[in-house]
Amino acid sequence: MDVKILLPLDDSETSRRTVDFVLANQARFSAPLTLLHVVNIDRLAYRMIPDFQMNMVKDRAREAGEQFLSKQTARFTEAGLSVQPRLEFGNPREVIPRIANSENFSLLVIGRSHMGEIRDVLFGSVANYALHQARCPVLLI
Repeated sequence: MDVKILLPLDDSETSRRTVDFVLANQARFSAPLTLLHVVNIDRLAYRMIPDFQMNMVKDRAREAGEQFLSKQTARFTEAGLSVQPRLEFGNPREVIPRIANSENFSLLVIGRSHMGEIRDVLFGSVANYALHQARCPVLLI
């Protein structure tokens, strides 16, 4: 069985800490990593924007996502890790566990923001949702 590791990334401090952890412990992550960046289309949706402008907003978001993934891919490659960048659109809390489950990933490595337990319970977090929805082991950083 091929070992596959899914590593969702965004431009948050939590994600930066997760990347730093993986790079500092790269011997433990010798399997190919899929670097997943999900463009949250829910945040892009505005009711007053015409469709042609919405498509332009999505195109810009795609370009920004590709640039972000390119920088992250270079960082991991320079460290000697095998990575595959992947850009998706959707709600990250739904997309991440769906991909982890449907593509039989062996491990999901995700950073957990430290908002506080009560806030996590009331509002949920992407990491908390993925922890409970993914069928593979989840490593919370």
